[in-house]
Amino acid sequence: MGKGNGKSEAPNLDLGHELPAADGGEETSTAAAASPATAASEVETLKAERDALYDRLARLQAEFDNARKRAVREQQEFREFAAADVIKGMLPALDSFERALKASAGNSSEFRSGIELIYRQFQDALQKAGVQPIAAAGQPFDPRVHEAIEMVDTTEVPDHHVIDELQRGYKFKDRLLRPSMVRVARNHRN
Repeated sequence: MGKGNGKSEAPNLDLGHELPAADGGEETSTAAAASPATAASEVETLKAERDALYDRLARLQAEFDNARKRAVREQQEFREFAAADVIKGMLPALDSFERALKASAGNSSEFRSGIELIYRQFQDALQKAGVQPIAAAGQPFDPRVHEAIEMVDTTEVPDHHVIDELQRGYKFKDRLLRPSMVRVARNHRN
């Protein structure tokens, strides 16, 4: 590293601070330290650089905060859009209910077929949304998806199997929405 010729191994660096040299990268560090005016100039340069970095930091923090707020807003909009899509799928069933209520009550077979149609429409809408009913009747009792309301002494059904489903349970994409309310068989062995 020959300082006498004004060259160093990193020719464009101020070796005293390891930063790019200010004007004229050929100046030596001894010459910069020798002049008080140069030292004051270097302090002013460092203060300006510090101020620029503080300003940059403040801008980056503001950009990050804005991006976070935008992501929260977009998530909320997505939830509302998804809910609107599910509700839109249930509107045909609501229309059928309105038609059934306007129909004459004199013909019970038509009324029953209308209610069955509505039931199928609701099942289809829920299935399209990703909702599946939980199998219960005749299945072994599973506390993760079944809620036992009553234990019934019987020998007609195997022990700890579901006898009767009182309220159907549902899953949404492998996530439990509501457990099935069931009666469970209990076999006493003497």
